[in-house]
Amino acid sequence: MSDTYVSESRWRVAGAALLVGGGLLLGGVAVARGMFGGDSEGASRGTNVSRVAFQDAEGNRRTLAEFKGRVVLVDVWATWCPPCRKSLPEVAELQKAGGDRYVVLPISVDRGGWGDVKPFLVQNPQLGLTAYLPDGGKALDAFGEILGIPTTLIIDREGRLVRRWSGYSEGMAKRALDEALRAR
Repeated sequence: MSDTYVSESRWRVAGAALLVGGGLLLGGVAVARGMFGGDSEGASRGTNVSRVAFQDAEGNRRTLAEFKGRVVLVDVWATWCPPCRKSLPEVAELQKAGGDRYVVLPISVDRGGWGDVKPFLVQNPQLGLTAYLPDGGKALDAFGEILGIPTTLIIDREGRLVRRWSGYSEGMAKRALDEALRAR
């Protein structure tokens, strides 16, 4: 084996390591942006999102404007999404505890609509989740582009976006909701 071959191999290994390391770094940045609210493609803080429309299981059209005076947590999810499934027990607990102070709206973006969501809820009765669907293809547009799910949004008492992030981190929704409830 010649010295030239060894040097060339070292450069190839170094180049490959640099490419892999760069990819890992970019991946880590993307995950961190999702976890810590850096979802720059979405609506910005303070955007009025009260026109967002969704449907309940009976097909009734609802909007976020109905909840003026209460803090709203919206969880955009799908039945096939592993991180969404992991987050749903926490979302369901927050939903049950809501009352007059806040409301939790899990809005499914499953392509099959209720045909996907209702069987999922029947198969997972332990959740006790009340789910919703977007009311049409542009119903969630006020939120901005949703690039990943779950995407969680906190809306203040006036219908303005307070915080938004993609991905699931245990306890993050509760902390963000508590922070929004403390704000006046």
